[in-house]
Amino acid sequence: QVQLVESGGGLVQPGGSLRLSCVASGNIFLITLMRWYRQVPGKERELVAGITSSGSIDYADSVKGRFAISRDAAKNTVYLQMNSLKPEDTAVYYCNHVYNPVYGGREFWGQGTQVTVSS
Repeated sequence: QVQLVESGGGLVQPGGSLRLSCVASGNIFLITLMRWYRQVPGKERELVAGITSSGSIDYADSVKGRFAISRDAAKNTVYLQMNSLKPEDTAVYYCNHVYNPVYGGREFWGQGTQVTVSS
């Protein structure tokens, strides 16, 4: 089992920045993929960014050049630095971790943190 706790959400004006954090605990040594998703009411959850345990990174086209995902392995923490925020970035942001497929590829989710971009 893996437990994920997100923090860092809030209200920010357009053009502003926020940094989300996701702290993992439990059987974290089995994790090989860490991702951030977001969801707005009435829409499907959208993949925002992902980072592998080896450091490979990918982003959704809508956030490329504005968001940056990183990890601090010593702190068991994944970050999402969000810059140049737009109203359309408003969503609940979820942290997601995935077990190595060798161990079943199980996924774990945090409780979500609200990000609101508004003037």
